Amino acid sequence: MEHFERVRLIVNGRPRTFIIGDDEGCVSPSETLLDTIRDRLGLTAAKRSCEHGACGCCTVIVDGEAVASCMLLTADLDGKSVTTLEGLCDPVTGELSPLQKAFADNSAFQCGYCTPGIIMSTQALLMKNPNPTEDELTEALSGNYCRCISHYQVIRTVMGFITSMNGEG
Repeated sequence: MEHFERVRLIVNGRPRTFIIGDDEGCVSPSETLLDTIRDRLGLTAAKRSCEHGACGCCTVIVDGEAVASCMLLTADLDGKSVTTLEGLCDPVTGELSPLQKAFADNSAFQCGYCTPGIIMSTQALLMKNPNPTEDELTEALSGNYCRCISHYQVIRTVMGFITSMNGEG
C-alpha cells in the first residue's frame, strides 16, 4: 500500500486536506498557496501578479500574519489556518465585513486589483493592534503596491474606520 503525504489546512474556517504528489489531482510539492486557493478552491480574491512577493496582490492571512501567498508552498503549511478575502465575509449571509464595507463606502480603490491584498494586510494589522497609528498602518501596507492611486484614500479610510470602531466618530 502506497503512503501519501497529506497537508491539512483550515481555509476560511473550513478544514481542507490535500495529498502531496505528482499524480493527477494531487498538490505538487512545488505548488504555491496562491495556486491552491485560486485553482483548487476557487477563491480568486488573492490576485496573481508579480509572483515574487513584491506587490502584495496575493496577500492572505496565515496564522494571523499577512503573507504573500505566491511565496509559500502549500506542502509546507500543514496545520496552518489561512484566511482569504472571501473569509472575511459573513459565512451565512455573505455580507461584507465592516472593514470591507468601509473600503466600498469610501471608494478606497480604483481598479480594485490590489484591494484584496490591501484589505488583508490591514485586517492582519487590526487583529494584532486594533488601534494603530497612521505610521503603523503605513508600515503594514508597505508591501502592497497600487498602480492606480496613492495610498492616501486607503489611509484616510482605515483611520476613519478605526475611529468609528473605537466609538470616537
